[in-house]
Amino acid sequence: MSIVYTFTDESPALATLSFLPIAKAFLKHANIEITTADISLAARIVSSFPECLKDEQKCEDALAKLGELVKLDGANVIKTPNISASIPQLKACIKELQSKGYNVPNYPDEPQNDSEKAIKEKYAKVLGSAVNPVLRQGNSDRRSTKAVKEYAKANPYRTKTFSKDSKSCVTCMSSDDFFSNEKATLIKENGTAKLYKVVNGAKTELKSFEVVKDEVMDATFMNVAKLDEFYEKQINHCKQENILFSLHLKATMMKVSDPVLFAHALKVYFKDLFAEFGDEFANLGINPNNGLSELLSKVENSSKKDLILKRYEEILNTRAPISMVNSDKGITNLHVPSDVIVDASMPAMLKNGAKLWDKNGAEMDTNAVIPDQTYATMYQAVLDDMRANGSINPSVVGSVSNVGLMAKKAQEYGSHDKTFIADCDATYQIELNGEVLLSHDVKKGDIYRINLAKPDAIANWIKLAKQRCELSGEQGIFWLDSKRASDRIIIDLVKKELGETFLILSPYEACKKSLEIIRSGKNCISITGNVLRDYLTDLFPILELGTSAKMLSIVPMLNGGAMFETGAGGSAPKQVEQVVLENHLRWDSLGEFLALQSSLEFEGNKGNAKAKVMAEAFDEAISHYLNENKAPSRNAKENDNRTSHVYFAIYLANALAKQNNDESMNKFFKVIADKLNSNSSKIIEEYMNEEGKAVELGGYYVLGEVAEKIMRPSVTFNEILKSI
Repeated sequence: MSIVYTFTDESPALATLSFLPIAKAFLKHANIEITTADISLAARIVSSFPECLKDEQKCEDALAKLGELVKLDGANVIKTPNISASIPQLKACIKELQSKGYNVPNYPDEPQNDSEKAIKEKYAKVLGSAVNPVLRQGNSDRRSTKAVKEYAKANPYRTKTFSKDSKSCVTCMSSDDFFSNEKATLIKENGTAKLYKVVNGAKTELKSFEVVKDEVMDATFMNVAKLDEFYEKQINHCKQENILFSLHLKATMMKVSDPVLFAHALKVYFKDLFAEFGDEFANLGINPNNGLSELLSKVENSSKKDLILKRYEEILNTRAPISMVNSDKGITNLHVPSDVIVDASMPAMLKNGAKLWDKNGAEMDTNAVIPDQTYATMYQAVLDDMRANGSINPSVVGSVSNVGLMAKKAQEYGSHDKTFIADCDATYQIELNGEVLLSHDVKKGDIYRINLAKPDAIANWIKLAKQRCELSGEQGIFWLDSKRASDRIIIDLVKKELGETFLILSPYEACKKSLEIIRSGKNCISITGNVLRDYLTDLFPILELGTSAKMLSIVPMLNGGAMFETGAGGSAPKQVEQVVLENHLRWDSLGEFLALQSSLEFEGNKGNAKAKVMAEAFDEAISHYLNENKAPSRNAKENDNRTSHVYFAIYLANALAKQNNDESMNKFFKVIADKLNSNSSKIIEEYMNEEGKAVELGGYYVLGEVAEKIMRPSVTFNEILKSI
């Protein structure tokens, strides 16, 4: 039997270099082999351009291979967090690969010929949420385990007081956004749908795609002229109230739409700069979609550099104060589109008393700007709740778990090949078998998108939600808005299957109700579409536990396999930076432990008795890990990710040595447990001797032997692992 373990990026990748040898050594005694699949950003790029590389540099398309595996009954995948690459991240990875001798092509911002167009199309498949839609051939079941929740209550994170006089707010458009413009239909028959652009009666086909009977299709657009007016209004509001302007988007997963939304904010905030130097920016090849960082970098090569930088500083000092990603380095909210990701940034702000940081590093009330009203309102609901009831107390609140619709690329908003930037004023219409299903009039620059949800994915989601509620006895709430076109269709499908037995509330009301339930100490289950699944599985875990990395995330596949996801990426870039500066990785691998424990249970339920024994030992080791507080510290020369793996290995060996269900494992691991226990102080000392000093990882996107040695510095521990 085998489990496929993904190798990804940043701190999860570094953690894998340390933890995977431990997992492999233990699991082989349960007759399970762990194989790896490299789906990191670098590997995805390399596998896309075999024609450019030497034979020894080529690698298989592991993502495509995994995409087929997860469709099989019995598939078992451990999925660690990967980069949902923005264009700046993509370019940085390309540059690093080229520096290591990989002859991959540059990313062409504006292709000049067919060859460059083909290159850009290949890179488009790497950008954004390229991984998850391929692997997620099932719906999401994400929750906190009892042990994790009890630990969080007994050891709550330090909360910030929320002032009822706070001027912080969440703002969104009230019209002309994706929510307002959405139209939807239930497909009546199988066929090939076609999207046409119609200009003065002339039709141009933009896209064709297969649809099936009872599939839910929606289409909508963002009016960017109204978007600009909205941004200007919010900037002026921030100036008047002396609060921070802070933009919250998801320019990684929503790789087509949100970089454009980001660019409009940049151009409105710095409208005078673009008015004065727009021609120069065009000559320098500056793409506002990539943020201030690229602009300031390319301005270094301009003869007008001093004039531009002077005007830039004047605007920063006279416009509304802007929130900062890094005050010490002058990195603003508008520097890099992938720096501020709404599902992580908003709960962090709310947890921080609804404040962010200004250019001097001081905390200030903030206007959290989320242009589309579809989901922005739920964050406003948290603010309203905090005004009424104060900060959320993690030592007493219950939990909000989630059952999320995502199978078969359901509702992949703004991130795929059905999102377009209108190149002229036109009518966009979708036809099936000669019938116009949906139609919108758009203006040049507007952002248009189509989304789909397959009937079997929806049916499975409803079934999974019902099962989870029945098993847990907890209140289930469908987060669906009757004012939204596609939600109205799905509400009808839910009621047809479940009757009136479940609450169905808009995101704002559902969030308020969920907070009411957990403040009473009870639990509930949010049942949501794909984007809300993504947002809520950060929001509530961060408010309840202080982090979303400690959640159990299971994806039961439609065809009988399962994927176990190990938690969110969080501040992974900052964690890697700390490794380089201090050789200390604060990434917590609890998500990996939880995922493997569930993965082993999955194998045990298929008849592997040794896997069941190992799963029970994992469960006991996780409890010890939490109770003994062996999670990584933020400070060098204290416990880090690597030493946490050592402690977990010790707890696991002790659990296996104590169990009486498998005599051979009991006998073998008594010897291993003795070795680990007697050498524990020496092993930890070997790790600590390496901490507190700068190291070179040998790369950021491409990790190799140098990084592996850094992550496995204990000779004593490595030798014991060899004997397992």
